Amino acid sequence: MKKYLCLLIILLFSCNNNDENRIAIVIHGGAGIILKENISKSKEDSIINKLDEAISKGWKLLNEGKSSELAVIETIKILEDSPLFNAGKGSVFNSEGKVENDASIMRGNDLNAGASSGTSNVKNPITLAANVMNHSDHVFLSGEGAENFAKERALEIVENEYFHTKFRYNQLLNKKEDNKYGTVGCVAIDYNGNIVAGTSTGGMTNKKWGRIGDSPIIGAGTYANNNTCGISSTGSGEYFIRTVAAYQVSSLLENHDYDLNKAMSKVIHEKIGGIGGDGGMIGIDKNSNIVMDFNTPGMYRAYVNKDGQKQILLYKN
Repeated sequence: MKKYLCLLIILLFSCNNNDENRIAIVIHGGAGIILKENISKSKEDSIINKLDEAISKGWKLLNEGKSSELAVIETIKILEDSPLFNAGKGSVFNSEGKVENDASIMRGNDLNAGASSGTSNVKNPITLAANVMNHSDHVFLSGEGAENFAKERALEIVENEYFHTKFRYNQLLNKKEDNKYGTVGCVAIDYNGNIVAGTSTGGMTNKKWGRIGDSPIIGAGTYANNNTCGISSTGSGEYFIRTVAAYQVSSLLENHDYDLNKAMSKVIHEKIGGIGGDGGMIGIDKNSNIVMDFNTPGMYRAYVNKDGQKQILLYKN
């Protein structure tokens, strides 16, 4: 009898432990005027397939017991390596006909973070941000200094032409925004309950004067805290900076007894929308609950929740 009682206690403990530390992952590929009638079937399929590849990679790593940090980095790298999104390979041109990338990452267990901006030759900006976090005494590096640090860390360096695509070049020639904030991002929680968030972007088409948006700014585009949630943002960056958007969601959970759904909705629709900004967010709270919210017609997004259910979505409905 004693033997069976011990076995029952062990099983109950295992169930409770798994329930408290269930893995989950969510990604976005940007928000904006994303309407089904404006996207060809072939492009829609390409976007869905790439989102599926990225989310599946991250989930596989988490399921194997790997860290949320590794899952976020490897997931975002897949999106950066695709010309479909405004990050890495698919980044937009600035006013000088050059690509400049920004990225950030934050770890929720120790609030450590890394970011870079204005890099033109680092193939995967998210890896640079992670190296800033893990191998420097700083949080944010920019421009030439960030490039030099990347070389010291033996990160993959490419010519700026690597990032050039015909679609983005035509946008520059026409001085035309595509009305989609093609930033990419990922938030994940691992079996240890550690939350990590990361964001990567090429910024705005035809941007000038070294413009930096919210994506590399900790607290605006990216934030993670194991006691609350992890957030990655996409949208009109100036508004996310002005509202300290990502941190504000965490603060509402910590100080105002909000849940993640209510907190994110308040920030997106009241705080950002209230001053004329648009965009979206993805997030995971400390209990592995996933929320995705936006005030635009669409947002490329995908998740695998704590029950192992996967979904890929592009439009509002």
